[in-house]
Amino acid sequence: MKKLVPILFTAFIFMVGCSSGKIEKAPPVNVSVSPVAFYNLENLFDTIDQPNVNDIEFTPQGSMKWGTMKYMAKLERMSYALSQIALDHSPVGAVIIGVSELENRGVLEDLVKQPAIRNRSYEIVHYDGPDRRGVDVALLYNPKYFIVTNSKSYRLQSPDTAFRTRDQLMVSGYLQDEKVHIIVNHWPSRSGGELRSRPKRNEAAALTRSIVDSLFRIEPKARIIVMGDLNDDPHNESVATILGAKENKEEVKPGELYNVFWKTHRRGIGSLAYNDQWNMFDQIILSHELVNPGDKKLYLWKSEIFNRAFLIQQEGAYKGTPLRTHAGGVWLNGYSDHFPTIVYLIKALK
Repeated sequence: MKKLVPILFTAFIFMVGCSSGKIEKAPPVNVSVSPVAFYNLENLFDTIDQPNVNDIEFTPQGSMKWGTMKYMAKLERMSYALSQIALDHSPVGAVIIGVSELENRGVLEDLVKQPAIRNRSYEIVHYDGPDRRGVDVALLYNPKYFIVTNSKSYRLQSPDTAFRTRDQLMVSGYLQDEKVHIIVNHWPSRSGGELRSRPKRNEAAALTRSIVDSLFRIEPKARIIVMGDLNDDPHNESVATILGAKENKEEVKPGELYNVFWKTHRRGIGSLAYNDQWNMFDQIILSHELVNPGDKKLYLWKSEIFNRAFLIQQEGAYKGTPLRTHAGGVWLNGYSDHFPTIVYLIKALK
């Protein structure tokens, strides 16, 4: 197997802030740090009307007047945002980034070729899914630090045969010479209201849990990372009960999951805002071996909502919320209506 390049962190011990509001120590000297992130790219569409999907609004003739100029500006904005993620703790930024709300592989190929991130040589794992708007999930990864060995796309089979949503992507590979499995999600939206749409997200959570359980059956100590825009908060039934992601890592047993951002949301912090309320839809959830590892091979150091100033609306009615591409039909030339989320995984160097 190809040898991975470690990302070194060789600073002295010092105190830093984190997204949960607590003060945490930096990792010990001579550890390798691997930032793993998730980002909803908010409608990364090309300008072409694709058959069999409802994407007409993101064409030059559509309501968004989505032409080449806006598309290129969106690519520039999103690539810059991706380039900045995790730079505080890693000179190469995020080594793995799960993404959602992208139309096809072509827009991802255009994205990774942008000057801001071209030198990272991000590679892509993507499958076309059945979503009515034509949006999918995908994984971007730096091949110097993560080696992909397997991937599979899982389709949600709903009793409602007319329902079409995003597939769930599972990617296995080696990170810091440790085998990990990443499941990228974009669960059904709250369109029609949270209560009315809840069964669809519960179905999606059950599918994610079945993928997790299948990995545990083959590999009881599997290192699993579940990430995505779940369209639910950590305490909601889909996440807390059906997926079974717990709030306190000390309570997580082998075969169970820890929701890294539950305590963050309990403090009133979120990854997106709606009706003057912060939601924590963009979650990263880890298996026991990544949060309570007996061998200390690869484990969680800290987490972060990447809510830097350039990603934030600075004025007007939506001041303080994510600076999105459009609002009220007006092109803002922003980034996304979601903030990225990050976990930092570390491993002691030999």
